[in-house]
Amino acid sequence: MSITIREMFDLTDQVAVITGGARHFGYDMADVLAEAGCHLVITSRQLAQAEAAAEKLRAAHQRDVLPLGVDVTDAAQVRALAERALTFKGRVDILINNAGGSPGPGASLFGRKPEEIQELLAVNLLGTIYCCQEFGRIMVNQRRGKIINIASIAGLIGRDRRMYERVGMRGQPVDYAAAKGGIIGLTRDVAAVLAPFGVHVNCISPGGFARENVPPDFIKAYSDRTPLGRMGRQGSADLKGPVLFLASRASDYMVGHNLVVDGGFSIWQ
Repeated sequence: MSITIREMFDLTDQVAVITGGARHFGYDMADVLAEAGCHLVITSRQLAQAEAAAEKLRAAHQRDVLPLGVDVTDAAQVRALAERALTFKGRVDILINNAGGSPGPGASLFGRKPEEIQELLAVNLLGTIYCCQEFGRIMVNQRRGKIINIASIAGLIGRDRRMYERVGMRGQPVDYAAAKGGIIGLTRDVAAVLAPFGVHVNCISPGGFARENVPPDFIKAYSDRTPLGRMGRQGSADLKGPVLFLASRASDYMVGHNLVVDGGFSIWQ
């Protein structure tokens, strides 16, 4: 059966849930899915941030947006999120597991405190597992759905900490690499479990993206070690394109894939 390009990427009236959807990567993903036609459920640990983002998305795209305050490290809150998302429109078509971060002031292997490591693993990895469980149940019952987990090239390569030290940046702790590597492995196995039920599970591993708090010297150093000669651009097609691809019918024959979006950084080391 033939399908046009426009139909392939049309998500009209689908429902997408984006954890951590109030800012940065999460907002970009919510923005492109709303433009493609989705109604949204977006979460943040701070409800006020989710509400502010929802207001902007409604105004920009005339879609229904439900903002919720959720801590994905709490399995009970994730269960409640899934229930609330299902009652919102009676279906959940897309889940993006984006909630994460790198809590704690230090990044040194020998300086990381046990509670910092545990919190990082909980918010990045355990939260993703909880969401795959709860939304996976919904999608299995529907016999359809798309789950996109957000990993990182930190799960693929070791970091040269000198890039960070030269400009006085904190850098990433090794437990962040462990969590993101875990998400890549989780994606493959959850995909194997859910694919027979018509649920597509894939992940995206972004590289470095330039933000307002990234020093210009670091942006230059990182760009010099990237084949495309630059960092990713927030708010651009750099991430929005891959997300729309994995959320749409264009990726209907893909499961368990880790889509690396890094300008080639990970192949040029």
